[in-house]
Formats: sequence, structure tokens, C-alpha cells
Amino acid sequence: MGFGTHTRRVRDERVPLIRRHRALRCAVGHYCPLGFHATWAYLAATACPAPDLRRDPEALLRALATLEESRAVRLAEAADFAVRRHAEKAAGRRTPRASDTALLRGPRWPSATAPSRPGLIAAVADRYSAFRQVPYPDDTYHRDIPVRQLAGLHARLDASGSSYLRALGHVGHAAAAELAATVHDIRSLTRPGYAPVHAYLLPWLRFADLLTYATEVATVGHWPNARETAPVRQLP
Repeated sequence: MGFGTHTRRVRDERVPLIRRHRALRCAVGHYCPLGFHATWAYLAATACPAPDLRRDPEALLRALATLEESRAVRLAEAADFAVRRHAEKAAGRRTPRASDTALLRGPRWPSATAPSRPGLIAAVADRYSAFRQVPYPDDTYHRDIPVRQLAGLHARLDASGSSYLRALGHVGHAAAAELAATVHDIRSLTRPGYAPVHAYLLPWLRFADLLTYATEVATVGHWPNARETAPVRQLP
């Protein structure tokens, strides 16, 4: 079943609430711009004042409306990108701009307005908890990467996540710069193709990318730039 089928089931008051809740989770499975768990945490936090999606049908509908609004913006961005790329290719520009392709990579909450700070805090908190449960690799995974170096990078990323949460999303430029340096250092340890150490580093980077996005929103007020002038097209 597609996204629309699940959203119709969420709205159907004849369906038991537990199945409507399950349908919303299925809809998030189809569209989860922050990753499934982080997107779910974002929706639960923004469904205030009663974010218990299992028991509150009104909160369930608020969460669905938030998800659908974001998806509509994302589809409008994709359609706008396709039109511009068609024109650029016709003009001989075969490679898209980095600013355009950046919208297609990594976590980001497409929206006609600034993303919800409580929503992003909840998303980061959810993934921070998961990040802290990922064990360190030992030196059998990649002997040219000292375990002490990995432990240091893990500690730095942990500190950035903790700082963001303690500040409730109010992150300064110094903290943002430290996070950027940490992400750069972790990414520099990845190898082309398969490497056993990637089983540890890539989950770190997934959390780091979400934290970087949330931090950027905190420091500049929005994610630059989602082609804010593009019209939001309604889904069929």
C-alpha cells in the first residue's frame, strides 16, 4: 500500500485507533525525511499538547497533517528541481549545482516555515540515545585507525549531542564549528567500498548528519536553502 492509502486509514474514524496508529507508522515508513525513528519523534513532539499518538486521535491527526505538509513541500521541491534540470540540460549544463543536490542528501525537514525546534530536539534526543548504545570497534576492524582515536571522536560527537540537548537547541557558532570539525574527522576515516569499521562509523555519521542539520537550523533559523519561493503543490 502507498502513502495515500495509509493516510486515508489514519483519518478513517471507523478504524480502531490502534490500527490508525499503525497506519501512521506505515506512512512514516514511506516518507521519513529525518529517518524513521527521528521523524516519528519529531511528529510526536509537534503533536502537542497531547503527544500520545496511541491514545489521542486528535494528536494522531495533527501528526499526520505535519507529515503531509512536509511531504507536499518535498514533492514541490522535487518537481521544481526536475523542471530546472530539464532546462539546464537543454542549455548544456549536464552537472547540477551542489546547492541543488544538497537538498536530496541527508536529513532535512522540508516545510513552508522554519522546522519545529521542539520537534528537532526530540528527533536528536531519540537518535542520541541510539548513538550512545553503539559500541566502540576494537583494533581488529582497521589496524591503521587507533582505537584511542575512535574513542576520542566518539566522545567529541557525544559531547556535541549532549551540548545541543542541554541547550534545548540554542547552539552557538563555536559549538557548531566543533561539530563540523568532528564530523570531518570521522568522515576522513571512512574508506571507499566495504570496510568492517564502517559498521560503526556510518551510524555515527547518520547521527552526526541529523545533529548538524538541527544545529544549522538553531544557528541560522532555517536550513539554507530549500528554494523557499517554490510553490507548494497539493498532492493528488
